[in-house]
Amino acid sequence: MTSEDTAADSAGPAPAHDELDVRVARELIDKAREDGVSLVGPNGLLRQVTKTVLESALNGELDDHLGYEKGDVAEKFGVNERNGSSSKTVRTDVGDVRIDVPRDRDGTFTPQIVPKYARRVEGFDDTVISLYAKGLTTGEIQAHLADIYDARVSRELISKITDKVVDDLNSWQIRPLDRVYPVVLIDAIHVKIRDGAVANRPVYIAVGITLAGERDVLGMWVGTGGEGAKGWLNHLSDLKNRGVEDILIVACDGVKGLPEAISALWPQAEVQLCVVHLVRASLRYASKKYWPAITKRLKLIYTAPTIEAAEVEFTEFCAEWEDKYPAMIRLWRHSWEQFTPFLAYPPELRKLVYTTNAIESLNSRFRQATRRRGHFPNEQAALKVLYLVIKNPLKNRSNITGKVVGWKQALNTLAMHYGDRLDAQH
Repeated sequence: MTSEDTAADSAGPAPAHDELDVRVARELIDKAREDGVSLVGPNGLLRQVTKTVLESALNGELDDHLGYEKGDVAEKFGVNERNGSSSKTVRTDVGDVRIDVPRDRDGTFTPQIVPKYARRVEGFDDTVISLYAKGLTTGEIQAHLADIYDARVSRELISKITDKVVDDLNSWQIRPLDRVYPVVLIDAIHVKIRDGAVANRPVYIAVGITLAGERDVLGMWVGTGGEGAKGWLNHLSDLKNRGVEDILIVACDGVKGLPEAISALWPQAEVQLCVVHLVRASLRYASKKYWPAITKRLKLIYTAPTIEAAEVEFTEFCAEWEDKYPAMIRLWRHSWEQFTPFLAYPPELRKLVYTTNAIESLNSRFRQATRRRGHFPNEQAALKVLYLVIKNPLKNRSNITGKVVGWKQALNTLAMHYGDRLDAQH
C-alpha cells in the first residue's frame, strides 16, 4: 500500500455531491456574513455567484471553441484568439445580472449558455409562463417579478413571453387523434371575452379516454353565443375531421338537441346523460328544504342494479313528488332515454360514464385561472390560458389527465359489449 493510499484511507470516503453542495453553500454564506454582503439585492451573494457561474461557463465555451484554455499558449493553434469581452445585462431567476461575455478575434464564437442578443437566461420565461398558467394577470406577474426577483419587466414583454405558447397551442388544436375512443366526456364553461363588448362566451371542451386508459383533452373551442347543440355539432365535427371515426359512449349534460348532434356524427355512439347534471337540474325546481329528501330518493334510481329496478324506483319517486314539482318529473321523463344506458353496465364501467366529474375537475381549474382576469381581450388570449392549465397539471390531480384507475377491468367490460368495434381499431 502506497503512502497515497494510506492518506486516502485515513481521510475516509469521498463526500457525496449533496454534501459538497451543502459545504460550498455554507462556506459562501459564512464568507458573505464576514464581508457584510447580503444574500439578495443588487450586490447580493446570489447575484455574485450567478455572475461567476455564467462567466465561467461562457469562458469554458470559448475554450472549447478555440481549442485551448486561457493562458495555455502551448496548446494554441491557428490565428484565432481571445479578444477581450463585452458587457451585457441578463435577467435571471435572482434578478438582473451584469456579466462580461468573452469574444474571439474572428467573431465566430457563438455562446450557448447566454446566446447572442439574448437578455434572459433560460428559466425566466418558464417562471413567467408558470405564473400566467396559475391565473395571474400580466400586471400581477410584473409586480411579482419586481418584488421577488427585483426584475423590472414590462407588460408587453410578459405578453410576448406567454405568446411563445401560441404555436404549441395551434399545433395541439390540429393534431391527429385516435380512430376509436371508448369514452368521451363533453362539457362547456363560460368566460368573459371582449368582442366589441364584453360578453359571456362558451368554451366547449372534450376529454377522451383512450384504449390505453389515458385521459386526454381532445379539443377546446370558443363558441359565439350560448351553449347549444348547433355549436356542439360544429366543434365536434373538428374531432371527426382529425380522425375520430367511432366513439362507444359519450357522457354529456342535458343541452337540448345535443344527443341528435352526437348521433349525426357517430351514429353508433351511446349518449349517456351526466347524472350529476341531471340531479342539479332537478333541484332547481325544488325548495331547498326538500333537497336532502329528493337527492336520497334520486340516488336509489341511479344506483339501481338494473334498468327494471330503476323504473320501479322512479315510479315511486313520481308518486311522491309529481304533484308538488311536476316540472322536475317532466325533466326526468324527457331525459330517461339518455339517462339509462349506464345501468346496463357493471360498477367498474358505470363510474366512468355516469358523471362528467373528470371534466368538471378540469373546469374547476379553468375557472381558477380565469376568475382573476375579469375578461379576455380576444379568443386566443382565453384559449392560451386554458391550454397552459392543461399543460401544467397540479400535483395530486390525476383525475384530470393521466391513467384511469381500474381501467383494465373497465376495458374488459367494454370489450364484452363492443368487441367488434374495439377490434376494428387494430
